[in-house]
Parts: sequence; C-alpha cells; structure tokens
Amino acid sequence: TKANIAEGSNMWNLVATASKPSVVTHSVTGHFTSPSELNLILAKCTRIEIHLMTPEGLRPMLDVAIYGRIAALELFRPPGQTQDLLFMLTERYKFCVLGYDAERGEIITHAHGDVVDLILTELESDQMATIDPDCRVIGMYLYDGVLKVVPIDPKGALKEVINMRIEELVVLDMTFLHGCTQPTLAVLYADSKDVKHVKTYVVSVKDKELTEGPWSRAHVDEGAHKLIPVPAPFKGVLIVGEQSITFVSGPGSNPVTTATPFTIFRSWGAIDPDGSRYLLGDHRGQLYALIMQHDASRVLGLKLERLGQTSIPSTLSYLDTGVVYVGSASGDSQLIRLLAEKSDDTGSYVEILEEYNNIGPIVDMCVVDLERQGQGQVVTCSGAFQDGSLRIIRNGIGINEQAAIDLPGIKGIWALKPSGSAGSFDKYLVVTFIGTTRILAIEGEELEETEIPGFASDAQTLFCGNVANDQIVQVTARGVVLVAAEGFMSNATWAPPHNAPINVAACNNNQLLLAVGGKELVYIEIDGTTLKEVARVTMEHEIACIDLTPLNEGGRADVCAVGLWTDISLRLLDLPSLKQLNIELLGGEIIPRSVLFATFESIHYVLCALGDGHLFTFSYDPATHKLEDRRKLALGSQPTVLNTFRSRNTAHVFASSDRPTVIYSSNHKLLFSNVNLKEVHHMSAFHSEGFPESLAIATESTLTIGTIDEIQKLHIRTVPLREMPRRIAHQEKSRSFGVITMATKEVSGEEMQTAYVRLLDDQTYDITSSFELDENEIGWSIASCQLGDDPQSYYIVGTSVSVNNEPEPSKGRILVFQVQDGKLVLVTEKETKGSVYTVSAFHGKLLASISSRIQIYTWSTSDDGNSALVLECGHHGHVLALYVVTRGEFIVTGDLMKSLSVLLYKPTEHTLEEIARDYEPNWMTSVEVLDDDTFIGAENSYNLFTARKNSEATTEEDRARLEIIGEFHLGDLVNRFRHGSLVMRQPDSEAASVRTLLFATNSGVLGVVASLSPEQFDFFNKLQQGMRRVVKGVGGLLHEQWRSFSNERKTTEARGFIDGDLIEVFGDLRYAQQQEVVKGMDISVEDATKRIEALFLAIH
Repeated sequence: TKANIAEGSNMWNLVATASKPSVVTHSVTGHFTSPSELNLILAKCTRIEIHLMTPEGLRPMLDVAIYGRIAALELFRPPGQTQDLLFMLTERYKFCVLGYDAERGEIITHAHGDVVDLILTELESDQMATIDPDCRVIGMYLYDGVLKVVPIDPKGALKEVINMRIEELVVLDMTFLHGCTQPTLAVLYADSKDVKHVKTYVVSVKDKELTEGPWSRAHVDEGAHKLIPVPAPFKGVLIVGEQSITFVSGPGSNPVTTATPFTIFRSWGAIDPDGSRYLLGDHRGQLYALIMQHDASRVLGLKLERLGQTSIPSTLSYLDTGVVYVGSASGDSQLIRLLAEKSDDTGSYVEILEEYNNIGPIVDMCVVDLERQGQGQVVTCSGAFQDGSLRIIRNGIGINEQAAIDLPGIKGIWALKPSGSAGSFDKYLVVTFIGTTRILAIEGEELEETEIPGFASDAQTLFCGNVANDQIVQVTARGVVLVAAEGFMSNATWAPPHNAPINVAACNNNQLLLAVGGKELVYIEIDGTTLKEVARVTMEHEIACIDLTPLNEGGRADVCAVGLWTDISLRLLDLPSLKQLNIELLGGEIIPRSVLFATFESIHYVLCALGDGHLFTFSYDPATHKLEDRRKLALGSQPTVLNTFRSRNTAHVFASSDRPTVIYSSNHKLLFSNVNLKEVHHMSAFHSEGFPESLAIATESTLTIGTIDEIQKLHIRTVPLREMPRRIAHQEKSRSFGVITMATKEVSGEEMQTAYVRLLDDQTYDITSSFELDENEIGWSIASCQLGDDPQSYYIVGTSVSVNNEPEPSKGRILVFQVQDGKLVLVTEKETKGSVYTVSAFHGKLLASISSRIQIYTWSTSDDGNSALVLECGHHGHVLALYVVTRGEFIVTGDLMKSLSVLLYKPTEHTLEEIARDYEPNWMTSVEVLDDDTFIGAENSYNLFTARKNSEATTEEDRARLEIIGEFHLGDLVNRFRHGSLVMRQPDSEAASVRTLLFATNSGVLGVVASLSPEQFDFFNKLQQGMRRVVKGVGGLLHEQWRSFSNERKTTEARGFIDGDLIEVFGDLRYAQQQEVVKGMDISVEDATKRIEALFLAIH
C-alpha cells in the first residue's frame, strides 16, 4: 500500500470523521429498549445515540449513523404496546418509525416514507413535527400553507400521507393537545403585521382537512415563540413568550398568566407526567422551574422560579429523581441534579453531575505541533456566547509523566502492595533484568532500592504479585517462592523436577500456571500458605504464552488459555483437570507471544498477540467455550505484551509494543487507541499514595511513572473563555496564539457585544494581553505574518465597523500588532472601505479580502522608522470574497454566492488577474488548495466539491472554466479546512505519504479528507459498492441518495469521493457479511481488512 499511497493524486479523495458530531439538537426520554428500562435518546445532527439510565448515571447503549440530517425526533406508544417507538424526520423530507430488537441489540425499521413535494414552497424556518398524544396522527409542517398528516391505525401502522391546507403562513410552533375526542392541533403564528396569535384546528382524517378548533386566542405576547402541551388533568397549552407565559385550557376558561424576566426560552422539559411542573432553559443558560398552582383539576396560577446556571440548552430531558439531561448546541452537554435546598457553595439549586464534551460549533481552527514530535494538535474556536472555549484536540491517549528513572534493559515490571493492604496502595515496584531482579520501594514521591529477604534477586523474574492470605509470589526459571507480605518469611517453595527451567508463568489470586521445560504445563493452587501441585500435562508443542485471568474479578478461573509454537495454535484447557476444551489454529508462521482473558461491558473476550505486532480478538462464551467473531489487526510490528489495568473504575487492556495501544470498549465494540509514547516494552498498573491511579512503563532505557488521560480516541482539553472565539492564529516566534473573541455583556438591561483581540500563551493558554476593538467593530480575520525584509513577526487583524444597521459594513480596519514582552502592541492601522474578511501572508506582502475586492499591500518603512501598509494592487468582481487561500502565485477565492475563482498575481506587472472560475452559483462556506491545479470547496447546502484548472484545454473559454471533478454530500456545514494531520508522522510510516486535509463543522465534527491514488480509489470504490449492498441504512434511508450532491438547483450522484465512515464499518461486520462485501473483488477478507486498517491508521 505504501507505494500506492505515495503516488496519490488529489482527484480522488476519501472523507472520514475523526470526531463525531457533538452538538445535541434533540433529546427524548422513554422506554425504547425495554418496558422496564428508561432511555435517553439524543440526536446529534446525523447520528442517534441511545443511553440507558442506571443508578450510576447514563450508560451508552447504541450510537447509530443516520443517512440524513435529523429535523425532528419524538417517542410515542401505540395503544396496547408496552414499549415506545421512535419517530424521526430528516431535513430531506424522509420520515421513519423505529423500534428496538433487544435480542440482536439493534434498531429495526417499522415504517418509512417520503413527504417530498416538488410543487410546494419549502419553509424558510425550521421544519416541525408533532404527534397526537393518543397516537392517531402525526403532523408535519414542512411547506408553506400545508400540513402533512400521517394517520396511525389502532395497531400502530402508518397510513397514506394526507395534505391539508393551513391558512397561516408564518407558523412559529405547533403541538397536538391532550384529551380531545378528535386530534386537535394548536398553532402559534404571526400575522402580516407580525402580531402573534394562537389558533386550534381539528384534524379530520375522514374529510382530509383541518376544521376550526374549539378555541383561539388573539394578541398573545409579542415575543411568543413556543407552545407546551399540558396533559390531563389540566389539558391545555402553555404559550411561552419573552415577557410572559400564559396557560390556556379551552373555551370558556380564563387564561392564567405570569410575567417572566425579559428572556428567550430556548428549550423545555416536563418534570411530572401530570404536567404540574416544567423546566425552562433560556438563551443565557439560566434554568427555571415553571410550577402550576392548582386545585387538582384547575390551574389557578403560574409560578416561575430560577434554579441556577447550566450550559445554554438546546434540549432539556427530565430523567428520574431530580436528574436532568441538558443537551447543548453551544457548549458542553450536562447531567445535572436538581437540589431541594440551595447549595451553600454556589447559591444554586443545580448540581452538575457530569459534563459531556461538545466541540461544536467549530468556527475556526489551527493545526500546530507544539511538542515538536511530528504530531499535529488541532486548536479549535468552539461553542457560542458564554459557552465559548478553545479546545486542544490530539490523537491518542497521553501519558502524563510524574517521575522517570534511567533503567535500561528492563524485562518485566510488577507492582506490589505491603502487608494487610488489600485494596489499598501499592508500595513496591519489582523490576527484572536478564539474570537479576531489583525491588524499588516508594516513600512519598521518592523511589528507593530495597530487598525482600525471601526473594531470588540473582535471577530474572517471570511473574511477581500479591496473592491470597496476605502473601507474595515470585516465579523465576528455577522455581516458585511464596513469601508472607508481613516480615517477608518464606512460607513455601516449588521447584520443577530434574532442574527443568520454567519458561512462562501466569498467576491470579490463588492459582498458578507454569510452562516447564518447553512443553510441560503445571497447574498449582495456593492452599493457605502452601503451594499444591494439582495437575500437569504435556502439550504437543512448545508453550509460548499462558493466561488464567478469572472472568469475574477476584474470583477463580475455570479455564486457562495456552498459545503454542509450531502449529501456531491457541488452546483453552479446563481447570483444574487441564483437559482440552477448544483449539483455534491462528495460521501463519508467527508465534503467539501474549494471551489474555478480558471482560469489557459484560462481554468476555480472548485476546492473543503475535510476535509481529498483530492481534487476534475473539468473543468468548464460558458456557460453550466457543471462540467467535475472530478478528485480526496490526497494532505494531514488534512482539506485543498484553496487561490489564483500571482507569476511572473501568478495566482496559494495555498492549506494549513499538506502537503502544490501549484496548477498550464502547457501545459493545472493541476500540483501539494509540498511546503517545514511541515504544513500550512492559507496563504495570501502579496505584501508590504518591502516584495514585498511575502506570509504571518500561521503555528501552527508562522506567516512567505517569497518569493516563481519559480513555478515548481523541484527547480533548478545554480552555473556557466565557465568550465566543471567532478566529485563531498561532505565532511561533512569540509562542502565542492570537484569538479574536466576542463577549456579550448586559448593560442596563440590554445585551451589548464587544469584540477583543486576545493573546494567549501557547503552553499555559493563559490570556497575557487583550486589545478591545471599537464599538460596533467585529474582528473577522487574524494571521501571523512576516512582512517585507522586516525580521519581526506581526499579528494582522481584519475588522468591520457597522454603522446605522447597514446590511454590509462599508468600513473596516487592518490592525498590525507586535508581541513585546507578552503584550500586544499596536504598530499601525489602516482604514478600509468594507469588512476585512481574510488576511494572509503572501510573498512578504499582505493579502486581504475586503468586501468584494482582493487587495495586496506592501510593507513600507519610512526614514523616521515608522512602518505602514501601502496598497499595491487589487481585483474587483466578487459579491463578497469571504474565503481566500493561496499557493505559489495563485489566489483561490470562495465567494458568498459566486463559488470559486482563481487569480494569478503578476509581481513584475503589479497586477491580479482572474484566470479561471466555477460558473455554478455555489454559496461558499470554506475553501482550500489540494495541489497546484486542484481545489476543494464546501457550500451552504452541506456539500463538498473539488475543482480543477483546465490548463491543458485548447480554447480560452475552457481554460477560464474550472472543471468540477468531485461532488459529495457531507451533511454538515464546513467552516474551515486546514492542511495537517492528527497522526504521528514518522518518516518511514505510511502516514508520512498520505496527504490529508482536516475540516471542522458546525455540528462539532473534526473530519479528514485523504487523497488517494487511482488504484486505491478503484479498490475503495468497489468496497463502498459492496458495503451499500450489505449494510442497510436505518429507517429505509439509502446511502447513495444521502451522499448525492444536492442543493436548491440540482441533485447529482456523488463522484470523486469515498465515504470513509461507511468503509470503516467493514471492521464491525460479521465475517459472513464481510465475505459478501468483497464478493467479486478478487481479494480476501483479511487482505481487505489490512488495506482498510493501513489507510485509517495513516489518517486518524
């Protein structure tokens, strides 16, 4: 593959997700997976997550890709059912009803349909869907003046869609009412004078029309924007405005109103099934409780009580016993508990139990290698308003070094607890070398060498550990020593007969397994203070590795695993009899080096690592002793050693090799995350008083003690700013970041926005300096540049100044800053006629896009030492030149609505000339250069496309037209492309030869575009077609339709792009499905898996 990757052309690309969408758009609770389990179901743009509410908190169950952008999500329960069904609507007018198959642990589609209508006018506002509480109809408002109604029959089946005319054109919200004999819809709308009213309609399925409902209410709160349906016994609707909330329950009843602080309520959630209390969250992240004051049948009053501060919520879901899920689209989502009494510490009724990373929306990012290790870190401008933050994202799991000692040649390490300390801290580290063993005792944070009298210190240790009855066991080639942990008296010894050496050892709390003299397997039990040999058996071939980890922690093992030389097999033997239960031939010629029983998320596995860095994983059934779901993957290229360790109360496996990896499980799927260390030979969990929850790690020359980051594929660090970051740039010389932010402050009841340029230290992320922009001035762009012959590095900032609410600012500034002693110093400024959307360094000059013009400035220094920007040349002819990137003499512009254009700078003539453009009217959101002739763009209908210069064309007209060579629907809005990689770039690795581009989106996706060779593209394209045949989309949604380039003007099949997320699913399929995918491709499942892994290891 290495050669193939190296000859990559940028015509063919693969798009993959490194970090899934994290913005929460919808959340619902109910009994979806079983009648007795409470689920929280989240929508994150193009994915659905299903969680289970447990006493310990939320437990993830399923994470499913949806071939569509989710527009609505509702749970409903047809009459007579014990479980809820899930209704989902996508933005492309597809809807479905989903259920859950508990036996197979997957989502099933009960019904699906399409409500696209080419004649009707699409809504400019959000699509709406609401379900009648008695499950008789589903209503969808998707087009101006028409309600799409889907009747539901008594068995829960969906019938034909009916179009019903609705008079109101500006519908703000709608909901079905409770307790009505016929489905009755409440509609909140604005009339032609923008006055708000509420009207009710009866949905008559028989007559296929909306008839006048039981009541209407004119002139509601001018800021009214939400309706909350209230169930029996009160049966009515809450009209939520910006200054009041009103309860209306029908004809003849008096409305009940309460005034509210002037605010915009973004989301709501019911606390009680009887509708007597609701949670409301506003645009500032303030959480309120709305309490119905009632006499059991009538609402007498409404009371609004402020509870405390959360992230700005997009959704609120009350789970159980005061626990609430706060879903956010602008900050981290949270699990909170509502307190009965105000907390003394915070003065709030809200206690935050857990926070869930949301890195969206990502409005800008830069890629830096601050540790200079060849591994990129992405620093993003994430979130909005007071939830704004910088996020530092890097691949893999970091080890945070606490202590290190030079100790070359380590052959094994084990942690030991002192006497009588089951469950408490480790005190000793046993470190073994060829022919010798040393013991290090920890005092505070110091390691000092010590001795354990009964131990053999003149031999290499094969195993050492705490065992039953407060004892320590040591195994060397010569024999076994059992020592009392208190006083270190030798209690028992065992030596192999005829001085045969012990080659391999495995041990748990009271069982010991030894390979003696090559082929003999000896099983010993620790019986009180004695070692009792129970069984022995001679294997057919030499023993390479053994394990007897119990399946239930701290219990006894009933089975052991043995890896053999010669036939390269894995055997499972019964304990205590050592009778063979199962044999698995691994194939090939490389011997197994390490075998381990492991349990993740209640599923048992057997892991077996080979001498060439490959790993086999099997699921293991203790009842039948069958090994199933056999998978093989490359972790590294050197022999691998497997060990278990615990982090944050969960068991994981550490694979020590030349590419150290942590193996863990999420959503019942094994995941592998590389550790940010070059090479690890051995490791042991080490939990001491001075170094709690740590790992002891041996490399070629060093023993390191360190803590491990949270176990996840990407490590995300948050730097809260409490204001919205808009643009970021890094400056190497001053070791700083320049960040443009927007702070929202309340001044005498009105919200005011102030823009700043902030300077942050690139190691600590502390703000070292700030520059406040003028009133009505917004920062649009920032870059670090060297100008002309000036050796200084400058931060250049582009702004716009808005006067009298003009639609497009007619003024702006270019500000030039220098960093002096960690402070921003304004060197010079230049006024412009419009917004400065981009600034960048260009051949020692400054390139700026100012409204509809591209301009180049030179850096001129006068005799008195003052410097200034002087206009050299410019180019007109854009609507708004929002995005500009360069390569050599070429300048590529992404326009608000005129797609891409390519300009050529002629330095001798001091001119800018347009040489080619795309004549499609694409509304651009980001642009980047792939190579000298190929460019990539993202537009506002969530598509990507690649364009190429027609330099070879014969006519002038063809040369002036960019040829579109790739089109793909991403399903997300890209705000920024950046060259770079998340993968450690070792010069001889495949990663070094794969060209990658990172992109960041509104929903918090960090993605990768990887350029493929024609041969690779052909292979992955065939694989993609096979995957489409075998893997069916949830809800009847089709992959090829989803990935088709689609906007208001056209829909065309995807080309020039491969969906990497679909390709990655290949590894999760059953073997029979994988065979079906590669049918007719002239490649084995194993070789296809290797090719997929090689590429994805190289890109994310």
